[in-house]
Amino acid sequence: MKVKTRDRILTTSLALFNDRGEPNVTTLLISDELDISPGNLYYHFRNKSDIVGELFHWYSGDINDLLAIPKDVQVSLDQLGFFLHLLFETIERYRFLYHDLVNILSRYPELRAPFRRILERKQKGFHVLCGSLQKQDLMKTSAETVNALCEQLTLTVCYWESFDSLRDSGTRKGMDPRRGVYQVFHLLIPHLHESAGEELAILARDYRTD
Repeated sequence: MKVKTRDRILTTSLALFNDRGEPNVTTLLISDELDISPGNLYYHFRNKSDIVGELFHWYSGDINDLLAIPKDVQVSLDQLGFFLHLLFETIERYRFLYHDLVNILSRYPELRAPFRRILERKQKGFHVLCGSLQKQDLMKTSAETVNALCEQLTLTVCYWESFDSLRDSGTRKGMDPRRGVYQVFHLLIPHLHESAGEELAILARDYRTD
């Protein structure tokens, strides 16, 4: 099946943004990479801002599907790891958005409100997951501590790509989701009952990369 030019533009732009950084990619570079004329690109997108907006729409759809967590969910520690892995994989797939988040939101202010809503959904999602662990008597902590923990988990997920890149000497190569999952697991372990904490520590070993 032949891929439409519009979809090729978006897929190529995403790869270039991720590999080189969105500010370093021009519409001319995108058209050269695709071996199409600039006019052909502008037929589908008026400017780079339109491309970024459409890619954010892709990201928003993927992340919101993942964060649609039922309030009455009963999640096992294994399932929690699977969810986190998918979450970090989604961030890795659109890592150009996270690599310099403050900068990109300042240059594309129309993305601020929707990104803030996604941030709120992440935090609410962590509240639902922690609530599930509490209902199963796996987690032992106060409501105040859960609030602080969920904010810390949201912060870690949001800025993990930048930290991971800095640790790799500022490269833009793909983020390894396992390292993010490992870190989140160890943020959770101190708040679990002893047996659950030991189980999660064992699961965390599968996500170690060193």
